[in-house]
Amino acid sequence: MTDNEKILEGQLRECYGRVIYSHKTHEKCADMLFKRDKVIKLCQIVLSAFVTGGLVIAFFDFSVMAEYKKCGTFLAAVLSTILLALNSYTKDYDLGEIAQKHRQAGAELWIIREKYLSLLIDLRMGAVSIDVLRIQRDKLATKLYAAYIGAPSTNHKAYLEAQKALKKLEDMTFSDDEIDAFLPKELRRK
Repeated sequence: MTDNEKILEGQLRECYGRVIYSHKTHEKCADMLFKRDKVIKLCQIVLSAFVTGGLVIAFFDFSVMAEYKKCGTFLAAVLSTILLALNSYTKDYDLGEIAQKHRQAGAELWIIREKYLSLLIDLRMGAVSIDVLRIQRDKLATKLYAAYIGAPSTNHKAYLEAQKALKKLEDMTFSDDEIDAFLPKELRRK
């Protein structure tokens, strides 16, 4: 491998690593937002049920529950206020939609990640000239820029989750046995 090929390989490896992290971070961000959205919707349903229960107690004269009427009305007012705040928050932030945008960004980054990997393989195999590889690298950088421009911002917590998944849980690595299990017998290594 020539010095120029080593320099190009170093740059491609760096880009490949960054795209892996960006892809996984968008996936983790989407997971976190979908989970938060699910919890908020469940809270809205539960709060609505309690508010309705408190109003039923307040409007109807249940002789057995007369002493609970004032407490029920107060509780319904407090829960209604919390529900109003929660509804106001979800009005401005559609967490499901934002999560879906993170999923879309992850999908766009996935194909770019795979193309960087292919460039690295082509370089190692000597299958393509360095000039062709540089042109493909530049086109890929433009696609990557477009993907980043259209993607929603991620957060530090999602990055830490991605880092944990990639480093500790080895999300992107497979043993030969795992890969062999997916392949036809003719393509297996063992």
